[in-house]
Amino acid sequence: MTYALDSGIDTVTFQPLGSDKTMTWKASLSANYTDGMLILHKGQIVYETYSGCLNERGKHAAMSMTKSLTGLLAEILVVEGKLDPAAKVDTIIPELKNSAFGSATVRQVMDMTTSLKYSEDYADPNADIWVYSKAASPFPKPSGDKGPNGYFEYLQTLKKDTINHGEVFGYKTVNSDTLGWIISKVTGKDMTSLLSERIWMKMGAEQDGYMTVDAKGVPFAGGGISAGLRDMGRIGQLMLNGGKINGQQLFSNKVVENIQAGGDKKAFAAAGYKTLEGGSYHSMWWVMHNQHGAFAARGVHGQTIYVDPTAEMVIVRFSSFPSAANSKIDPTSLPAYQAVAKYLLNKDSEK
Repeated sequence: MTYALDSGIDTVTFQPLGSDKTMTWKASLSANYTDGMLILHKGQIVYETYSGCLNERGKHAAMSMTKSLTGLLAEILVVEGKLDPAAKVDTIIPELKNSAFGSATVRQVMDMTTSLKYSEDYADPNADIWVYSKAASPFPKPSGDKGPNGYFEYLQTLKKDTINHGEVFGYKTVNSDTLGWIISKVTGKDMTSLLSERIWMKMGAEQDGYMTVDAKGVPFAGGGISAGLRDMGRIGQLMLNGGKINGQQLFSNKVVENIQAGGDKKAFAAAGYKTLEGGSYHSMWWVMHNQHGAFAARGVHGQTIYVDPTAEMVIVRFSSFPSAANSKIDPTSLPAYQAVAKYLLNKDSEK
């Protein structure tokens, strides 16, 4: 990666959602507890900063941005004809026949429109997410514990809700782990190995990435990756370039076109995401459907890869925002991203 640093970005101003006051780009970084921020424009690094415990040699938890890489691998397999998105999950994973996932299609898993009796409310100590997290723990279970051990055992316990599959978007990490299992069944490789072979080893990564696993060594396809800021920037650049990086076409441009097209807006709207109105979710990427055709990988506490094709811009943020919900950060981040995109486009037009 080459540098063309632009100090003017710090003084870019924008108006946060729901506010009548303006804020500078630089002020937004501290407001959002930013640990690392990278902006690429036309393949060059125009902005890079680190704070807190993170530096350019460090790695940061990507959290649910991992989901987007899982979805990317699945979409690659779909385009290559190795995975049928219309197939029922139980035809690929017989172990899930009696679970909620058995009757869902692969596409419904990829777009998180499965019908599940499952709560991912991190603020509720009795929510299903904590039972799931206990099953996923790599540490030995307490003596006498009778709960599921590992991701795959837990997924088999989930029951269907009353609505039909495909009707409503529901952001539930268990879909990503089911998709990771689907990927491993179809390819004979776990997600970590496939991600390494298809993307990480070929994109010019400067650091190893790491992924957490459960007690049985199954990778956490829903949120387990830790990586360096610039390497996540390479993922964003790969998506911006339609699967091409460093002169190599790692996967078909059709993969990115499919993701950018987005998912079912009606199903997404039913979920009530106020800061993402008009958006959708497809192959585990958040699609904004704004004027710039932006789409993003997002993770709790503020992790983001934001791709803006119109501005030829990629933004990567690592953050430690106290609240898990990105809806708390979006008002001072989404308009900030759009303001930087406009700034870069204006500079291009002046040349």
